[in-house]
Amino acid sequence: MPSSLTEFLDLACDRLGGAVLAASDEFFAGKENLIKAGDPVFVAGKYTDRGKWMDGWETRRKRVPGHDWAVVRLGVPGLIHGVAVDTRFFTGNYPEQASLEACTASADAYSDTLAGWIELVPPSALAGDTVNEFEVRNPLRFTHVRLNIFPDGGVARLRIHGEALPDWRHLGPEIDLAAAAYGATVVTSSDQHYGQPLNLIMPGPGRDMSDGWETRRRRGPGHDWVTLRLAAEGVIERVEVDTSHFKGNAPAACSLDVSLTGEDNEEGPWTEVLRKIPLQADAQHIFRNELTSAPARFSRFHIYPDGGVSRLRLIGRMTEAGRAQAILALLNSAPPEDARAEFRRCCGSPAWARVMEAGRPYTALSVLEMAADEAWSRCSRDDRLEALAAHPRIGERAEHPWSREEQARAVAAGAETLAELEELNRRYREKFGYTFVICATGKTAGEILAILRTRLENGPDAEIRAAAEEQRLITRLRLRKLLS
Repeated sequence: MPSSLTEFLDLACDRLGGAVLAASDEFFAGKENLIKAGDPVFVAGKYTDRGKWMDGWETRRKRVPGHDWAVVRLGVPGLIHGVAVDTRFFTGNYPEQASLEACTASADAYSDTLAGWIELVPPSALAGDTVNEFEVRNPLRFTHVRLNIFPDGGVARLRIHGEALPDWRHLGPEIDLAAAAYGATVVTSSDQHYGQPLNLIMPGPGRDMSDGWETRRRRGPGHDWVTLRLAAEGVIERVEVDTSHFKGNAPAACSLDVSLTGEDNEEGPWTEVLRKIPLQADAQHIFRNELTSAPARFSRFHIYPDGGVSRLRLIGRMTEAGRAQAILALLNSAPPEDARAEFRRCCGSPAWARVMEAGRPYTALSVLEMAADEAWSRCSRDDRLEALAAHPRIGERAEHPWSREEQARAVAAGAETLAELEELNRRYREKFGYTFVICATGKTAGEILAILRTRLENGPDAEIRAAAEEQRLITRLRLRKLLS
């Protein structure tokens, strides 16, 4: 993990699409300045018709009870690890205290409709003309934050340091696996004398030579490199290397290695997927046919011998394991009520869903499946009946898309078979008092009929155990679908 908050991505930055939606007041300086990418500046002697020009957000002096606030939509939703309230150049006009709240909402939500605010930083003392940093420990994914200042004053910048966590279910199959906006991060680099390697994976083209990764002039043997942790495990299908703005200082060549492990310099094993290949100054390069294929969770980008690169794009597709892990991260960080709703898609028991939500986080599908089995084994008879009642009758046209998919072969049966299924379903309900449930995936109507006839011969205790086992199998199947 990064050793400093500043090594995390600023989720609120305007470069990532962040926006200040509303503020209680911005009399002296506009709220939009809060999330500007650059450091604040001070211009002596510069005034506006309202007072001294300040590079930040500044409210008027409050003469009534209350405090000022600003609501920010994060450019990228994610996990928040720290907050920086930067009061540089505000000396006699900074707030005494600040706090931060966060919530989860749709990207197009209006500030006055936001709800469910969770306090991440309690009211805390601020110092003037400095960067005030606060650590955050909360496992949830957030989309909006609200900065409260007490009672009024000026803040130059607000930095929300964290890990990007997009909704992978809404992204196309081909993505930039190295994009910071999707959660890729810089692990380490050989040198960053002139420009941060994080610039390599920021959105949009580089603005100028300062907006890239540039190393010092190498006077000895060797070459420079940067190691990235990709947004998800995937296979790189296209590499784009942009040396725009670097004219007399572009690298002579580059290469790329990948690994499924390798969070530090010594680990690996590394596989070369792009051999050493020449680069041009101030140019965009696309390498596709030159690539070899290998699954990757980490990449190491080499430049020879040194120099500057504006942007690096690693375009590819997530592996099945990568997509499952990415969606699992979403599930782990969802608000409790949202997580319970997702689990209810897999099993209709609210009690089971509550246990699964409380058991987060889950590190892998296998861990999730074991937890699901354990939670199901502890459910009462009433809990199990509630889960069984959530299923449509076999052969009946289902509203739930997963039920339709699971019963596809049974529903396609002829009229005579469907009529028999309906009659046996009726007899089953009359005998046991609940709907016949079977893990129908891949089974024909004839196969289901044969099993139904056999289970009609069970006694009540034997049948509830049989039905519970079928629900366990259905739940496991749907958990896999949930992560696919």
